[in-house]
Amino acid sequence: MLLGTSVVPLDSTVNVAFPAIAGAFGLEVPAIQWIVICYTLTYGSLMLAVGRIGDIFGHLRVFRAGLVWSAAAFLLCALAPTYPALLGARVLQGIGAALVIGCGPALATLLFPDEMRARALAAYATAFAAGAAIGPLAGGVLVQAFGWEAVYWIRTPVTLAALALLRGVAAAPGPGRRETFDAAGALLFTTTVATMLLAVNRAPSMLALLLAAVAAACLGGFLWWSARSPRPLIDLGLFRRPGFAALNLANMLVNLASFAVMLVGPFYLARIAGLPALWLGFVLAAAPLGGMLGSSLGGWAVARFGARPVVLAGAALTATGLLVVAFCGAATPIAAVVFAFALQGVGVGLFTLAYTDVVTATMRREDRGVAGSLAMLTRTLGVVTAASVLTLLFGATEASLLAGGAAAEDAFLGAFHRVFLVAAALPALALPLLARRAG
Repeated sequence: MLLGTSVVPLDSTVNVAFPAIAGAFGLEVPAIQWIVICYTLTYGSLMLAVGRIGDIFGHLRVFRAGLVWSAAAFLLCALAPTYPALLGARVLQGIGAALVIGCGPALATLLFPDEMRARALAAYATAFAAGAAIGPLAGGVLVQAFGWEAVYWIRTPVTLAALALLRGVAAAPGPGRRETFDAAGALLFTTTVATMLLAVNRAPSMLALLLAAVAAACLGGFLWWSARSPRPLIDLGLFRRPGFAALNLANMLVNLASFAVMLVGPFYLARIAGLPALWLGFVLAAAPLGGMLGSSLGGWAVARFGARPVVLAGAALTATGLLVVAFCGAATPIAAVVFAFALQGVGVGLFTLAYTDVVTATMRREDRGVAGSLAMLTRTLGVVTAASVLTLLFGATEASLLAGGAAAEDAFLGAFHRVFLVAAALPALALPLLARRAG
């Protein structure tokens, strides 16, 4: 199960390939955001519905279907002859990712009794972070040896191996009776998320206003329908519990901020530090390796101190690491960059583990698929928003500095610094909300 799940965080190989993909298709830096958006917007908008489908029809069945779908999508990405074709294949890859990770956390917890929930989530989160850490390392080797296409096709044999290992595995016991699937609610929610994220990406144009209006209308319809549905996609009453909505908002902010490392970091390492793809991958791997350590420590810390203090510590460490990155320049030693990447990674790992434990404990055992999907959804909302907002901020700042007569390297560094200062502020903004609830 963990091997199959790893194909999703292994998408960090693609971040290492950003400069190569941009060169292959003649793209400017801002255009690369669509590789992220097409993929994450797809699985983000489908996540909650997939979690509910897993709760009804079986998480293991949906998980296996996701592996089969993903294996085919990876090959289509590798064979894409044009940039639009690659983006279309990324949408298909997003569907497979939703099927895999929409049920992954539920599988991890339902195979064990509730008193082992934190340990099971720690093992799952650690393996997820390990996949993200291996990605940049493998990505550097693959891009340098075989070209950018290798970051896609290499994952097909991984998914097939996971399918083979899952033969004979019994599914965890499901609910005693088959519940209904809220198809109308799923459609309204999927449309809400997709149009909202596209509106953020297209801001500040008229199209963004139109998309925002559609998102608001669909959200209103989803809230109205969910209040009247006998078994809605998600129980909205959960968000009226003290601190629950704030915690989910904080998860979005932390992941929005931390994605700056994987979004802008590769270009800093290639242009300013002058690293080849192989070494670029090694440096980028510091962030998910830190996440792997944070997830492992998080399982122990939650059991010893409770989830709330761990959430606070994770947000604080994330903000600190990103602030250090914001002051990196052309003369900064690579060791300092590695330290900063790793520090924010530890913070994200601690935060994510504690957050997921709280969300899972808050919801019914029969809704574990929805609980795990909610955790992944808020993370994805942060990632897609980062891909849109931080790219927009970077591009606008760099263009302004170039128009003012700055040299290309100075303009890049100015934009880089501003992006990471904003990123560092976001987890810091979440601290007061979390502290009030923790108190």
